Amino acid sequence: MVCNNPEVVAQHHGKVYGKAKVGAPPMSVPHLDTRFIDNKKSLLFGPFAGFSPKFLKTGSMFDLITSVKPNNVLTMLAAGAKEMPLTKYLIQQVMLSKEQRMEELREFIPNAKSEDWDLVVAGQRVQVIKDTAEGGKGTLQFGTEVVSASDGSIAALLGASPGASTAVHVMLEVINKCFRNA
Repeated sequence: MVCNNPEVVAQHHGKVYGKAKVGAPPMSVPHLDTRFIDNKKSLLFGPFAGFSPKFLKTGSMFDLITSVKPNNVLTMLAAGAKEMPLTKYLIQQVMLSKEQRMEELREFIPNAKSEDWDLVVAGQRVQVIKDTAEGGKGTLQFGTEVVSASDGSIAALLGASPGASTAVHVMLEVINKCFRNA
């Protein structure tokens, strides 16, 4: 959720974290965050999970469907079954009304007014699902992972939101994978 009311925004100058609710996944930690959007100071509150079959904001509505192949369908189904509590949580999040989201916000800002806040898509994440020796079939990866073509011609960063704590490691991995012959 985003607030652009200058009077409300002026009262907050940083990032404040709460605690995830009992039984909620770690990525659900609520936070209030001052940001600049289109060169204008704004206040964000979240995270609230959403859903899109697109892998990028500008992607195709068929991205998810076309990613299902005979060699990965069991892996995807196994991940969904293993992560049933997460699946349930995400579905509940998608179903939240604006007023239900406002009630969560009011745990941070008790006098928050609905008319000051709008629901926006602040980002999008494609989760990495793969088979691993230690996790077996259909393991959901919660970290950040560099995926690259075997010839090093292209690389992508998938998974959790990368920040300063992972930037150096990620760049060294990209250099190693994509520029080893340079």
